[in-house]
Amino acid sequence: MPKAVLAGLKKYPVNLSAICAMLDSGASAGREREIYKTNISFGDIRRAFLALSGASQDVKDAFNVRFKNGPYAGAVVANILGTAVAKEGDYEKALRVYGEVFKISSRYHILPSTLDDATLYAELENGQIIKGEANIDVPKHNSKISKVYLKPKPRAYPEAVEAIKKADLIIIGPGDLYSSLMQILLIDGISAAINKSKAKKVYICNIMTKKGETDGFSVLDFTNEIEKYLKGRVDFIIHNNKEGNVKVNDGLENNKKFIGGNLLKSGTVEHNPNKLAKIILKLCKL
Repeated sequence: MPKAVLAGLKKYPVNLSAICAMLDSGASAGREREIYKTNISFGDIRRAFLALSGASQDVKDAFNVRFKNGPYAGAVVANILGTAVAKEGDYEKALRVYGEVFKISSRYHILPSTLDDATLYAELENGQIIKGEANIDVPKHNSKISKVYLKPKPRAYPEAVEAIKKADLIIIGPGDLYSSLMQILLIDGISAAINKSKAKKVYICNIMTKKGETDGFSVLDFTNEIEKYLKGRVDFIIHNNKEGNVKVNDGLENNKKFIGGNLLKSGTVEHNPNKLAKIILKLCKL
């Protein structure tokens, strides 16, 4: 669950479970995963811990420091901490350490989507196969993505499945469509648990498209892809209709399933956490 959603809901007395992508292969977290042969990377889950942290700002800032040069150039302190513990094979201990360092409230559960090793692949319309989240996230191709898949097929983290079963509201997104969100929905057990749940399912559409992944996508295009990989339907789609470059399809504004509005943070092309939280909490009451 992205920072914008967590930061907004954190201001309200709600219980939150954040299920995070763990199979990044690029940037510093991905390199550490490869070098130290850990099944998982800590980039996305670190951001969730920071978003829900009850620690002082000094502590959060210190663990979010990124080395600028030397042997750890590009690496984030918290990622190094997680990798150092995880390289011994105890991934759950690494997450417990995060919980203590970042002083996470008992109302929050920050969970990995999987602890299994797997690689994300994309098949392009021209037949080319792209290996690794990093190469999908920062593309070097001009063809559209036809489909994405994981090899080998990882199993869902059991506590993540339990959190989905117990949820009153399930939120998907916003986030990179193929390299982040699908990375979670493709994990064995995740989509099935979401579909079986009686909770309302909400998709928060991106504000911007991404080169090589979602060029020219509309709100409906994003939604259709989510439902395709989910193998089920979502109940509501929250989308921005001010600025951004994601086309708002004709007729969506009259469809009660689609909730449009100015979701921008002032002066940026980012989601406003407070606006998102207010819409989400209204949906909880329906």
